[in-house]
Amino acid sequence: MKINSAEKLSNKLVKAFLKNKIISPLPLKFTKQLENADKFRKLCESKVNEPIIGFKAGGTALSVMKKLKEKEPFYASVYKRNILSNGKTVKINKSTLGIELEVCYLIKKQFFDFKKIITKKNVTKFISYMAPCIEVVGYRQRKKGIQSFGDLCSDFGANIKFVIGKKRKFKKIQIGNLKTVIKNAKINQIVHGNTNSVYINPLNSLRFVLNKIKKDKINLKKDFYVFTGSTVGVVPIKGKGIYFGNINKLGSVKTVIKK
Repeated sequence: MKINSAEKLSNKLVKAFLKNKIISPLPLKFTKQLENADKFRKLCESKVNEPIIGFKAGGTALSVMKKLKEKEPFYASVYKRNILSNGKTVKINKSTLGIELEVCYLIKKQFFDFKKIITKKNVTKFISYMAPCIEVVGYRQRKKGIQSFGDLCSDFGANIKFVIGKKRKFKKIQIGNLKTVIKNAKINQIVHGNTNSVYINPLNSLRFVLNKIKKDKINLKKDFYVFTGSTVGVVPIKGKGIYFGNINKLGSVKTVIKK
């Protein structure tokens, strides 16, 4: 039986994901439109027989959504292999897009038994812990830049590694207006941000992801992480060494970048 192009390309991308390799860019028909990219992502994810530890929101910056004429972000699965503890090293390559600073939440498995829509009022009852997080983003393809959300979504959400800072028990804080900063002191690279740049705020981004998971009838049957999107945009990695991130009232996180 002849294998169609989607099957053939998804096999190549999955192999690149598992072996940490780089392949040629995907054709535009899989990446230009977010709807097609999301279908391709799901096809790829269905072929990875490894533990999923959570989900990420992507394309959460309202300014970028407007520029690329998208109505909402996207989400993608996050695998256990891509999670690191605070201070660990991440090796990057020429297809790495940059580094991000995010708020992440640990969600109780009871969420999967909840039958109703997740709202602003009920979303917090499913959160057990929260933490600052650094995400290193990039492709498994020989391509640079972002032309569409589909570019990111189709390539496993463009997540390379997540480095999670110290978790703290969840409590309600004004999460939508917290100052953030990520920096590499060695090369004097400093970028400031704010949690209000994340799809209104990180809790709203969390609500979006949880409703998408519910719509797609996913059930991990265990607690899981949700990474809510960058508070500083995609910051170019201009040098190796320690990148330190801090989110006011939440805490700090760091990673060592190796080229």
